[in-house]
Amino acid sequence: MPARKKVRYLDGGGRATQAGTIDAFTKRGLTEVPYRGVLPGTLTVPGAVASWAEAHAAYGRLPLKRCLETAIGYARDGFPVTARLAYWRSLAEIELKKNPEASAIFLQPGGVLRNPDLARTLEAIGQDGRSGFYDGEVGRELVRWSQRNEGFFTPEDLANQSARWGEPLVGSYRGVTIYETPAPTQGFAVLEMLNLLEPLDLKDKEFLGPDYVHLMIQAKQLAYHDRDRHLADPRFADVPMDRLISKKYADERRALMDPARAIPWDKIPSYGSLSGDTTYIAVVDKEGNAVSLIHSIYGGFGAVVAGRTGVVLQNRSAYFSLDPNNPNHVEPGKTPLHTLIASLAFRDEKFWAAVGCMGADGQPQIHMQTYVAMIDHGCDIQEALETPRFLSGRFAIGEDRDTLHMEGRFPAATVAELKRRGHLVNQWGDWNELAGHAHGITVDPESGLRIGGADPRSDGAAIGY
Repeated sequence: MPARKKVRYLDGGGRATQAGTIDAFTKRGLTEVPYRGVLPGTLTVPGAVASWAEAHAAYGRLPLKRCLETAIGYARDGFPVTARLAYWRSLAEIELKKNPEASAIFLQPGGVLRNPDLARTLEAIGQDGRSGFYDGEVGRELVRWSQRNEGFFTPEDLANQSARWGEPLVGSYRGVTIYETPAPTQGFAVLEMLNLLEPLDLKDKEFLGPDYVHLMIQAKQLAYHDRDRHLADPRFADVPMDRLISKKYADERRALMDPARAIPWDKIPSYGSLSGDTTYIAVVDKEGNAVSLIHSIYGGFGAVVAGRTGVVLQNRSAYFSLDPNNPNHVEPGKTPLHTLIASLAFRDEKFWAAVGCMGADGQPQIHMQTYVAMIDHGCDIQEALETPRFLSGRFAIGEDRDTLHMEGRFPAATVAELKRRGHLVNQWGDWNELAGHAHGITVDPESGLRIGGADPRSDGAAIGY
């Protein structure tokens, strides 16, 4: 909001149902929340519609029905299946066939994907807003289908779902003010990593050289240890956020960084799988209002399609722990740890950039690499997004937590030196979709020139209007 010079944060994360307890899973003989199926799908209530309604009430200029008109048309009449969608659909075919409603939508023959049930759901939302989803026929179908399949939803659970305005996290890196989404998202990890890196003068390191990559990986290792130790819904757990994003705390943790050798994940002292269907959108209007928006069903094709609603229920609740000593353990009304993050950045108190990405656990690393490329090495947004990308961590069953995945366009000398320093390098091809899809917009604070960037690893696009 340029006139008010204010950044607001809207948290629309789905809350756990009243029957969503550790005991509910142990009685079923489960030691973790499943990744797919009715249980993870109905453990948390969908939060997107409550978020749309809240944002529209605060800032909408067109009727909600008009806003949804195009989406309704695509759902009813269909849209072309891209090569990328066809590929991921083929990989998920066995799982999709387990859910008749999902199979009818995503495995239909031909090159067009239609979802007429979703069109009717969206029409109900356009007509009646929030209540068109959580109440009425759509809400009754969600509950009926859930109860028939031994899920968790009740009418009260749907009625209690709401989106909440709050304050974003704010930090700085070399004079740039950066806002990130707060707990229960992992946005703080971006600010902690940048705090760790700031005194190390990456601007003086060879771009894409071994020191450049090595130091960012070590910052990631430290920040992710803190994430795994502390991150949870702050309404239920004590998350020491002020400390985690402070420069002083970064000064303490930086002493653990080793410029010569990789730090094994299990050797980092603590204080106190990449897969997904996530969408990120950055928008700047003619008045300079900016939106950095992300929402997700998490795992590819979500948990399950809910009856005749056409709605793909998210499996974000798979992040919940069933360990009562874990701050992120499942509890009624609680939002699980979210990997979803979105950011805005300012130079000299003027809006400069909106940046975000899909990529599950990799999202903070992608934010970090994008901002460092632009701030320290003068890349524009498109150059920063096209820069060879690395992601550190376990991406597949059996991989080591210390695995360093690197796109093939990194200099050979960089890769060789990182291996010598003890990094477990897995070399991808030149471009790899698993490296995440990032997008963004920058605005020149003086001229107002806007540049949009879209990640060539995905189907996204930058569009001026």
